[in-house]
This record gives sequence, C-alpha cells and structure tokens, in this order.
Amino acid sequence: MHKRIYRLTLTALFVAFGVVGGSMFEFTVGVAKVAPMQHLINLMSGVILGPWAALIQAFLTSLIRNIMGTGTVLAFPGSMIGAFLTGWIFQRTSKLIFASLGEIIGSGIIGAIVAYPIASLFLGTKGALWVFMPSFFISTLVGVVIGYGILKVMWKTVIVPQLAKFKQE
Repeated sequence: MHKRIYRLTLTALFVAFGVVGGSMFEFTVGVAKVAPMQHLINLMSGVILGPWAALIQAFLTSLIRNIMGTGTVLAFPGSMIGAFLTGWIFQRTSKLIFASLGEIIGSGIIGAIVAYPIASLFLGTKGALWVFMPSFFISTLVGVVIGYGILKVMWKTVIVPQLAKFKQE
C-alpha cells in the first residue's frame, strides 16, 4: 500500500477511535470534560504517524466532538499541543517513554495553561488556572499510561516493523 494512503487511513482510524472513545469514556473534573481516550490516541498517532499527522488527528477529533456536542473548545489546546509534541519528541529520540512525557507535558500542562484564557473567553469561566491543571493532568496521565501499555505490548511485533516499512519507502 502506498505510504500516503496508509498514513491517511491510520489517521482517519485514530480520529474515529478518538471520537467514539472520547464520547464513551469521559468524566467531568472541575470545568473540563476529561477524555483519557484522546491522550491514548495522541500517543499512538504521534509515535506511529509523526507530529503533523498527530496534530491533524487531534484537531479533527476535537472538531468532530465539538460539532457532535460531546466535547468543548478546551479539547483543541488540550489535545493538539500534546499530540504534536509527542510526535516531535519521538522523531528525535525514538524513545516511547519520552514520547509519553511529551503528551503529559504538552496536553497535561501546556494545554491546561493555554486552555485557561480560551475558557475565559468562550465559556465565561472565571476560575483560576489551578482549576484546569488537575483535570487536564489526570486525563492525560490516565490516557498515557494505557496507551504506553498498549504500545509496549505491540512494540516488537507491530510497531517496529511498521516504522521500518515507512523508512524503506
């Protein structure tokens, strides 16, 4: 299969899993809907597809969830920054643990900081920044732990051969 079609198909599958999973597995912490599935998908797409495809996946997932009414505008910074950072770090280090930290820092910390003014502007939320940090961090941590476990199980049999295939083409 052509590399571009393969990457597009995987990106679409990750978006679908993120939309469905984010709607099925969510809970509220503070003012934010916590969707750990998105962070699991961000980690997997960042590692497998790279930073730009992961960014597109996070944007499309957030957009569709917002259109469906199952997400908030906070999903955009809360997922896109982490998805890109995960892929970028993995490209430079080839270490799954560092990619995982990229998602935690990108979505759990930076995403929460960026979400604060967005929530104030669009949602009228008048809370302090510390209101966003725990919910974003918990969501990210849960998703990353599960995603890390899945990737470790699939690493030698699925992920490494696919990454090698991309490098050959």
